[in-house]
Amino acid sequence: MKNGSKAATHRRNRLLAALELEDFSWLEPHLEIVDLPRGKVLFEVGEPIRHTYFPHDAIVSLLTVLRSGGSVEMAVFGREGALGFISALVTRQSFGRYITQIPGTASRVSLERLNEGVAERPKLRHAMFRFTEAFLAQTLQTVACNAVHSVEARCCRSILTTRDRTDRDELPLTHETLAEMLGVQRSTVSSVTSALQKAGLIVQGRGTIRITDRQGLEATVCECYRTICESFERLLPGALRRD
Repeated sequence: MKNGSKAATHRRNRLLAALELEDFSWLEPHLEIVDLPRGKVLFEVGEPIRHTYFPHDAIVSLLTVLRSGGSVEMAVFGREGALGFISALVTRQSFGRYITQIPGTASRVSLERLNEGVAERPKLRHAMFRFTEAFLAQTLQTVACNAVHSVEARCCRSILTTRDRTDRDELPLTHETLAEMLGVQRSTVSSVTSALQKAGLIVQGRGTIRITDRQGLEATVCECYRTICESFERLLPGALRRD
């Protein structure tokens, strides 16, 4: 892949695209493009974090692994940001399982190199900390959402945010993936998506969900979807742009 093509691929990640040119030029030689197939575990609980990933079209979930063997999604990462930076600020140990939910590619850089840039380059540091604030706002909003909103509204939020991160109406979302994202039984997801299909908002295929009425989904989703989008727009304009 030519250098120009590599740079364009790296900048498919909107956090990298938002960097000042001199900061991106400093970081670019240390970035590598990696494939993230569905189900790939990037970090397991307690493992040392040695790299930061900037997804292009892949979506990665951060899961809390319970003693029972079950898991619940704590956070989600897509092209709007980076993973393996915030959770490595002090201990550099993963406090959850990072697993690819939607396959794709990402740009990867060693944590040591990124931390060097954050320490020495104020604009790069500012960009990473703006993302950190937006990510924390998203995480806290999600905690509130999980506590008070219906599974149907939360399912709509997951479908819409996946659409925003991939720019595709046909999404490779299985009932198993949604159940893991929402922290509910697969049978519950089946009931909810069947109701959304009957309402004409989506069409289910084998391992896919196709959005047929985005406005209808936005009317059904809880307020948290817009609140999270607004937080990112304030701190990282265009990062979660809804096309």
